[in-house]
Amino acid sequence: MKFLRFYILYRLYFVIVLVIAGILIYILHERVTAILFFVAAFISLLLYFMLGTMRIVQEAVQENDMDNAIVYLSKIKYPKLLLKPVRSAFYMLQSNVALVNNDFEKAEADIRKSMDSKSTLLGDTEGMSYLQLATISLQKGNNKEARTYFLQALKFGLPDKENQAAAYLQLSGLEIQRGQNKMGKIYFGKAKNLRPKTTQLKDQIKQMDKYMSRLQG
Repeated sequence: MKFLRFYILYRLYFVIVLVIAGILIYILHERVTAILFFVAAFISLLLYFMLGTMRIVQEAVQENDMDNAIVYLSKIKYPKLLLKPVRSAFYMLQSNVALVNNDFEKAEADIRKSMDSKSTLLGDTEGMSYLQLATISLQKGNNKEARTYFLQALKFGLPDKENQAAAYLQLSGLEIQRGQNKMGKIYFGKAKNLRPKTTQLKDQIKQMDKYMSRLQG
């Protein structure tokens, strides 16, 4: 695994070494072996442009090692040459990083690039993209736009109960702000019925439950 990570990080240098070795072997009249080296170099070059470092980026994210994930992400210099599903994931992660850094304009631009690059190979991620747009709109204070995006996220589908519950809770709060208490209660009920596992959502539901019992409408 360590060698694979090393290879992915320094794939371009491997290409150079393979080409030089192939030339030297060709000079020594080992043409078949030289061709094998050239083929290996060509495949490595294709992988460099088409996959980048996304494999180890995703591994770092799964290990909650965001510092290394950001470093590995920065190694991708030509994102437009990535395969479509890989490119979509790249821009999604770029958007997440920008959102953490409160760069909302870049976060929105990157998530839209991710949506433009979507591929059926990774399944339908459009719901998550709209959820990201909704979160960005909330951070920017555009509640009307955020409400629209949350509804779109639920319409296209979210992958798990945690994300669904989060979307319904946000919609509940937005409806109550609009004076639509009845709809707010309906969305809150949907979030509660999903029984999310994360502590943050459970605490939020517990707090809102007390408020809902006193809410008219």
